[in-house]
Parts: sequence; C-alpha cells; structure tokens
Amino acid sequence: MFRLVVLLFSHGAALAVGFALGIYLLPILIAPDAPDAAMLQSQAQGARYSGEFVRELKGSDFLHWGEGKVSLTSGAIAHEGSLAPGPDYKLYLVKQFVENEDEFLPLKSTSALVGDVKTFKGFLLDIPAGVDIEEYTTVLVWCETFGEFITAAKYK
Repeated sequence: MFRLVVLLFSHGAALAVGFALGIYLLPILIAPDAPDAAMLQSQAQGARYSGEFVRELKGSDFLHWGEGKVSLTSGAIAHEGSLAPGPDYKLYLVKQFVENEDEFLPLKSTSALVGDVKTFKGFLLDIPAGVDIEEYTTVLVWCETFGEFITAAKYK
C-alpha cells in the first residue's frame, strides 16, 4: 500500500512538472521569428514617442517581466528588447501608467487593444484603425489567459 502511494505521488508530481514546463516552453517553441534589428531600429528612428520597459515594476517577477525600448509612431509600435516568454500576450494602450494587474483591471475596458504579441525578442505591431496614440500615455503587455501583468512603459 505504501509503495502504491509513493508511486502515485511521484508520478503525479512528474506529470505536474511536465505540464508546467509545457505551458512555459510551448510559446517559445511555436513563436514566429522576431522582426530583425534593422527593421526595429528604423521604426524607432521615426518614432513620435518612446518609453522603456523595466523589470523593477510592482507587478513584475521572475516569470513576468519585460525590458527594452518601446517606440510609437502614428501607425505602429516597435519594441527592441526582451519579454519573459508566455502564452497569449496582448498589447494595450492605457490612459494612465499602471504597474500591476490590480491597477490595470479597472482600466482594461477603457484601454485600446493593439494586438497579439507573439515574439519575445522584440515585436512590431500595427496600430488598429481608429486608435489614436495621443489619447493614451502607456503601453502595456498583458497575459490574457492567466490575467497576469507582464510589463508597462509610459511614453508620455
């Protein structure tokens, strides 16, 4: 009986670890290639606004973070840097700077969804028609599936 309990526990623990690793590694394995550095730098040179993702935000931790420069033009947002890998990342424009999920959730309905972030070593996203960057102050990366704050940068 004792042996059966030990086997069930050890196999269950191995299954849980494997599942957790799968959730973490799958986005990395299926991520498309990031835009090349020259394209991101070109976008940054024509930027109207820029900001910085930093790791030291209240809502960031060792699994949820971002770092690097974010550049905004009237038509696109470019990021030169790194994001912690994860599933279902979305980029939002927010009307005020926030640095954790408790601050973002009340503002989410008034924030503009820009699009899906599928790369973790820089990204380039077109701003949807009808979204005016002048109405917002902050770029925010959010994990939709788990409701997790990843990072944010104030650009004005």
